[in-house]
Amino acid sequence: MYDVIIIGAGAAGITAAIYAARANLNFEIISKDVGGLTLWSPDIENYTGFHNLTGVQLVEKFEEHMKDYDINVKPESVEKVEKKDDNFLVKTDQGEYETKSVVIAAGSSPRKLGVKGADEFEGKGLAYCATCDGPLFAGKDVAVIGGGDSALAAALTLIQMANKIYIINMTGELTGKDNSLRDKVLESGKVEVINNAKTTEVFGEQFVTGMKYEQDGEDKQLDVQGIFVEIGHIRNTEMVKDLVELNEKNEIVVDKTGKTSVEGVYAAGDITDLPGKQSIIAAGDGSRALLNAFAFISKQ
Repeated sequence: MYDVIIIGAGAAGITAAIYAARANLNFEIISKDVGGLTLWSPDIENYTGFHNLTGVQLVEKFEEHMKDYDINVKPESVEKVEKKDDNFLVKTDQGEYETKSVVIAAGSSPRKLGVKGADEFEGKGLAYCATCDGPLFAGKDVAVIGGGDSALAAALTLIQMANKIYIINMTGELTGKDNSLRDKVLESGKVEVINNAKTTEVFGEQFVTGMKYEQDGEDKQLDVQGIFVEIGHIRNTEMVKDLVELNEKNEIVVDKTGKTSVEGVYAAGDITDLPGKQSIIAAGDGSRALLNAFAFISKQ
């Protein structure tokens, strides 16, 4: 019987785990990967105390901090969380864990492109992480599909490697709110923005050789060797959809303490309905959720 199970090892989950260790709780942190979307960030300039580093470097700092408390992430995939009497049962692809409380910090996953050829060429020139796969496209022409901050961040990463970057934006103008990021991208001289463009197909032979899009009622083609998809994220709430209240965006509804609609279940980070999907906000959410989970356990 655990005091708390933490699901997810991004900024929120790792922070919750450090607070759990400091409180001397009997806990596990379960996640298939470490770092979450923080790992994908090319540059982080607004995380207090670390004003200029990459997402990879920030996650390395997280891991160093976990080592101070001998915290090891259990590399399992959580499939379902359900109530069991007064406690909870966390079911993974490898086993089951009973716990008095749960902190859900499972974050989100990239939204799939969903056009002809997208699934076929995933991993063969089509990718969902510029930080991870960008170096494979050094000196090549690539497209970034999307127009928000994540698309701009991907383009900024690719500027260091690719020959030419096309941003394929569905709306009339870029929707990213980070003006500093937008300026860096547009001033690079390597980026061309194609607005009002709806992607219709990805094509190639063994690997991607191009894509098709529709613009102002006209079908057009772009020859590129790489395509990076940045069209938003889907919250990883499948495991708790039958347990807690979700909103219309599939985000977990929480109060100001991080508590969900179920006593003993807390949520933190991008998976919640709270505004501001950033690493520093997720970390704060993780600490708050764990502190309130600790208060809940102490009352039992």
